[in-house]
Amino acid sequence: MSNKVDLSVADRWGIVYVPMAGVRKKHRRWHQIKQYLEVKRVHYDYIQSEEYGAVERLTRMYVENGYKTIVVVGGDMAINDAINGIMTSSVENLSEISFGIIANGIGNDFADFWGLDVDDYKGAIDCLIKGKRRRIDIGYCTYMDNEVVQKRYFLMAVNIGLGAKAIEISDECKRYWGKRNPTYIISLFRLFLRRKLYKIHLKVNDEIVNERLMTVCVGNSRGYGLTPSAVPYNGWLDVSIVYRPELRQMVSGLWMLLRGRILNHKQVKPYRTKRVTIYDAEGASICVDGRTLEYNCPLEISLMPEFLNFIVPDK
Repeated sequence: MSNKVDLSVADRWGIVYVPMAGVRKKHRRWHQIKQYLEVKRVHYDYIQSEEYGAVERLTRMYVENGYKTIVVVGGDMAINDAINGIMTSSVENLSEISFGIIANGIGNDFADFWGLDVDDYKGAIDCLIKGKRRRIDIGYCTYMDNEVVQKRYFLMAVNIGLGAKAIEISDECKRYWGKRNPTYIISLFRLFLRRKLYKIHLKVNDEIVNERLMTVCVGNSRGYGLTPSAVPYNGWLDVSIVYRPELRQMVSGLWMLLRGRILNHKQVKPYRTKRVTIYDAEGASICVDGRTLEYNCPLEISLMPEFLNFIVPDK
């Protein structure tokens, strides 16, 4: 678990290593990271996690045992689980906790936002060693589950409808066939061509929307391209509501999505807000940072401005 040196846990990194799904030599990646950590004389403890739900539990354990620097080697869903582990810990003062990442997942959108390349683990470790910190916003959504109020935290986005379904298919295809397999592209393309609509009833700012929509994205950061102007440090959530485009508009919309220009599309209406209420989302999937949410409406989405220290690249 550790490279033992007589140091307080407060002076050591607590690392959770999540092997990348769909990769044969899962331990080779950790061996490379471990070697570089030792070259750089980093003092750390680490635990490998593979089972669902373990990242949240292990991260919470680190924080409650006094670790001040938490590092997740993983992708977007692992990062989301780690954030939820930190936020649901029994530690009252989280201002002393710093959180960092080494990209290692099938989805690495949050790492991409900060310019952290999944292939450059050395650069990520160098960034963590320099320790430049920035306080970032933490989004959250509250909902009812068996008459109990639940809360799920997020860094990137809550996607509702077609966008959530696309993330599910994308992750599943990449998990089993890899990012470059054409099955992944074909599956997404076929999904979008169906142009399925969902009856969604929501409130954003003072406006009520109760219509058949293709997708809704509430972004704390880029939101898989649907909220390209969102940043996790301005105290605002960006919202993109996608109505029903015609087939020709759908093709142009996919191109604009890939180019980061989706907000210019005629069938997309953007907002900037502090809170969104989802009263109903009939039959729609909901993803929180790529993790499918089992939910019951109403769903309240908001954020906590500048709440957690994140270790950012020194650029």
